[in-house]
Amino acid sequence: MPPSKVPIYYRVGAHLLTQAPNVQVLGEDSSGEVEPVLIAAAGRLWVTIGADHTDRKVESYGIAVSKQMCAKPIGTVAWRFEEVEPHWDQLMLRSFVTEGGKKVLYQEGPLARIREPRGLIGGWRGDPRLPEGVAMFLGTMPAIGAIRSSQNFEMELEDPVLGRKLTHGYHVQSLPIVS
Repeated sequence: MPPSKVPIYYRVGAHLLTQAPNVQVLGEDSSGEVEPVLIAAAGRLWVTIGADHTDRKVESYGIAVSKQMCAKPIGTVAWRFEEVEPHWDQLMLRSFVTEGGKKVLYQEGPLARIREPRGLIGGWRGDPRLPEGVAMFLGTMPAIGAIRSSQNFEMELEDPVLGRKLTHGYHVQSLPIVS
């Protein structure tokens, strides 16, 4: 089921944000999608990486509900947004899954392919500033091949201009569905 409009702003509970190396999900139908994440804290904007980990089965009939079903892992390191804003479109976003014991590229692309961050912030509430204490996931790249589950999800944001990368990964533990 596609969203009713693009962009659409889904709210999720703050308790779902985590930097833990392990997350638990119900069943085998969830997967991650890497996104740049803006965080308003200490009077400035920060950028890190995050995974919009979502239950895909629930998403087929209720996107907003599916967003509430899984933890949203975010990186443990962030950059000042003003350091990367001038070359935002050149930043490269990637994710990897584990298949057959091997690390496989799952998503890849420059941030030029997603909406620009200031426009997303302004479109949310009509204010160009992100409120203090808010984290905003900014969008993602399509999966390479089918959307699929993995026990491991790794993500990175590469800054080729300043020669650095943000990386984060997590392990997914699937809990059994008991009727």
